[in-house]
Amino acid sequence: MTTVSFVIPVRNDARALERCLTSVRRTAANASPAVEAEVIVIDNGSTDGSATVGRKFGATVLELPGLKVSELRNRGAAASRGSLIAFVDADHEIGEGWLRSFAEATLEPHAGAVGALCVCPPSATWVQRLYDRLRGHQDGRRYVEWLGSGNMVVRRGAFEQVKGFDTRLETCEDVDLCNRLRARGWRIVSDSRLRSIHYGDPATLGQLFRGELWRGRDNVRVTLRGPLTARSLPSLLLPVVGLTGLIGIAAGLVGLPFGWGVLSVGGLLLVGSVSAARCVQITMRLPSVSLRLLCQTGVVAVVYEVARACALVVRSGYRRRTVRFGGWSALVE
Repeated sequence: MTTVSFVIPVRNDARALERCLTSVRRTAANASPAVEAEVIVIDNGSTDGSATVGRKFGATVLELPGLKVSELRNRGAAASRGSLIAFVDADHEIGEGWLRSFAEATLEPHAGAVGALCVCPPSATWVQRLYDRLRGHQDGRRYVEWLGSGNMVVRRGAFEQVKGFDTRLETCEDVDLCNRLRARGWRIVSDSRLRSIHYGDPATLGQLFRGELWRGRDNVRVTLRGPLTARSLPSLLLPVVGLTGLIGIAAGLVGLPFGWGVLSVGGLLLVGSVSAARCVQITMRLPSVSLRLLCQTGVVAVVYEVARACALVVRSGYRRRTVRFGGWSALVE
């Protein structure tokens, strides 16, 4: 019997947690008889009954207020007993065949972590649909450099070998974990059958800016830890170039005495170049492109890159707001 321990952190997201736990129960019912599911909910000081929802579904609930999400996941993993630890965020909904597909994907002995990029909600806004294209979905099974911690399973031995998530990080802790796993010789496997819907994707441009301002705060720090690869360099260089451009624009606007016009133009060119690179990345992943869609893509790219650049110098806190998708509601960053 193989035990898979689901570790789900939550804070004031009772309705999303109920949807998430329903999907976990459903996939467990469709799993092989040789697979057992254990569920651990780590409640980070909720006041909306999230802990009650967890207990209603038979989960083990740990109430640990005031901790970073990396610490919550580590505490949940320590309290679990499975040889495989499934990290799933409360605002995710996993597919019915998730556990069955995962069992097949973990047959490879050197796979330290298995998962897949999440997808946007069915009733997504145009911002969410374009944001989703940043993920670069690919069908099938392949080796990748990292996986998101909202939909990732890690072998307990591998997780303990690298001492879990780095609790000093507030964001990008999943990238850091995967980097350390790869440094120890483990492979990171993406399998598109492990489908997961993320209801916390930013629904508006404002939510996109705030979310990336927060998410990008540890981006450069984690990238510099290495290993540096051709794929990781843009994560390091684009925000730095964007910030340089923003500084040039700001200098021009305040009218510094030395060539303020040149600074403004140069800054605009730098910000425009990184945004254009992101726009091309999104556009290449679209099935078709219209003038309206191209304009929307450009706006999303600018907001994304400006937020990532500002994150290098602005320490934004974590904010969540309720948004609605048809009959569902979710908390987003």
